[in-house]
Amino acid sequence: MLLAPLALLMGAPPANAVVLCLAQADQTGCVTGTVGNRANPVEGVDVSLLDADGVEVDSLTTEADGKFSFQVTEAGDYFVSVGELPDGLEVRPPAERFQGPDGSIMVTVALGGSVSPDLNVRSVDFDAGGDSFGDQIIQSIAQGLRLGLLLALASVGLSLIYGTTGLSNFAHAEQVTLGGMVAYGLCNVAGINLWVGIVLTTLICGFSGFLQDFVMWKPLRKRGLGLTQMMIVTIGLSLAAQYAFQFFVGASQQKVVVRNFDVVELGPIRLTGMSFVAMGVALVAIGIVGYVLLYTRVGQATRAVSDNPALAAASGIDVDKIIRMVWVVAAGLAGLGGVFYALVVSNGIRWDTGMQILLLLFAAVTLGGLGTAFGAFVGAIIIGLVVELAGPLGAPGDLKYAVALVILIVLLMVRPQGLLGRAARVG
Repeated sequence: MLLAPLALLMGAPPANAVVLCLAQADQTGCVTGTVGNRANPVEGVDVSLLDADGVEVDSLTTEADGKFSFQVTEAGDYFVSVGELPDGLEVRPPAERFQGPDGSIMVTVALGGSVSPDLNVRSVDFDAGGDSFGDQIIQSIAQGLRLGLLLALASVGLSLIYGTTGLSNFAHAEQVTLGGMVAYGLCNVAGINLWVGIVLTTLICGFSGFLQDFVMWKPLRKRGLGLTQMMIVTIGLSLAAQYAFQFFVGASQQKVVVRNFDVVELGPIRLTGMSFVAMGVALVAIGIVGYVLLYTRVGQATRAVSDNPALAAASGIDVDKIIRMVWVVAAGLAGLGGVFYALVVSNGIRWDTGMQILLLLFAAVTLGGLGTAFGAFVGAIIIGLVVELAGPLGAPGDLKYAVALVILIVLLMVRPQGLLGRAARVG
């Protein structure tokens, strides 16, 4: 099933594609995006770029791929205005902080960087044109599975860390950002082949997990630092990583690769070929982790450390070695998830990408059951489906993320240990 998407990925870009803007440091910035999305582009729509005073800077009409691309020579706030859409369609309202005059969307452009406003569309009346309500639900389910699998890559590692150390790692989402940033440096800046870059990014991120445990977490454990203090350290590490990303890469969104992936249609489902590849890779990676946990001695040792570290050490298991291995695997999986998240979900990577999905990762881990890797996988799939289904069911803009968290709260009121967690006596 993955051979067709892989073949499509190797093809040349379509002849009618909009020429993408290439940002140059201290010279030009870019405003790029798609009217609709890469799976459902809208053709023949007038898109205009206005400066802060409302003066038109540039305009174009979208072609079959729905894409637009503008280049600016001055940093600052701009507004993207969309003309008349086909009957029955409208642009989804953006978050309040991005709303501009006359229905436009505000973007902040930095020289040397690129920004992509969200111009996704929805049907005003499900009987008035566009996809039917049923098709939209099916499409959203496919997108939810994609998002859930990518969240699972990070949340499984987060759950393993909690299970073996008891630590709630608030810096884990920055490993997702690190994956996208490293891939951007390797593929976009250094020009390395995308697939080689993905492998190298996973290895580099895994090594960063090794360094974290060797330099920081093992010494802190040896000194007997409490979990609360260590959790505060993870918050500080998260903030430090975010500022480091801004310093070295910039505050604007960066693309891992400057190219457009072809769309694959399977009935009412329209996703890019790269989306199918990302889902396949995520399933394989999570499957390997599951196999190791269930059927190998290393997995048995990991589960023993998770159940009772003291008893595991007394039985001859090298607890520090197991914990270090967990940090390596967790960081590598998060980095891998970050690359594909930048390629197929967010259309690039920003310094705050990890921060934006941090609550979703913790929601997935908590929903599935704290410390259970398989629970984190199930929780991530549920969170992904809820987030994507909330849109066609009427949740505007970023409110769809709040819907997922509300469902988490309701479920925990009924089952506090999570879906696959074990009930524990309190008091």
